[in-house]
Amino acid sequence: MAPSCTVCTKLAKRLSKYGWDIVQIILIRYAKRALNGADLLRLVEDVIELDPRMRFVAVIDNKGKIREAIMKSGKTSLKSQKEEEHFCRQVAQRRQMRREFDVSLGKVRYVHVEREKVTQMVVYTPRNIIYFTMEPEMPIEEKLMLVTKIKTMASAL
Repeated sequence: MAPSCTVCTKLAKRLSKYGWDIVQIILIRYAKRALNGADLLRLVEDVIELDPRMRFVAVIDNKGKIREAIMKSGKTSLKSQKEEEHFCRQVAQRRQMRREFDVSLGKVRYVHVEREKVTQMVVYTPRNIIYFTMEPEMPIEEKLMLVTKIKTMASAL
């Protein structure tokens, strides 16, 4: 169960002295509980609103099935729905391939692909994958802040 607004407010006040902003505090609510279908929809909606340059967000299971996805309003997809589904299956397959190197190289923190037309990023949770795209012209520091926020939001997945 998510903490009440009062709890979040008190926590925000305590953590603000350590440099945490209110967005980070609110994101903690996702880490406190497992997410169902409605929560997944709320998660992808919240992620897509983190930055106006976000384009697409999907929660993918470890077999590559899209559990929930959303395209930013006003943006057009660069791939067809069939291509998107195929790409998401490949994202899950690549996760399995990367696991072969977890012992020698450590676990993957995130995946970042910079293309001419779009930036693609992938964050792994224990049972799911968060795949999101954004406009390519964004400073790396801002992208890393988004990755950190999304990892916090999706930590209960």
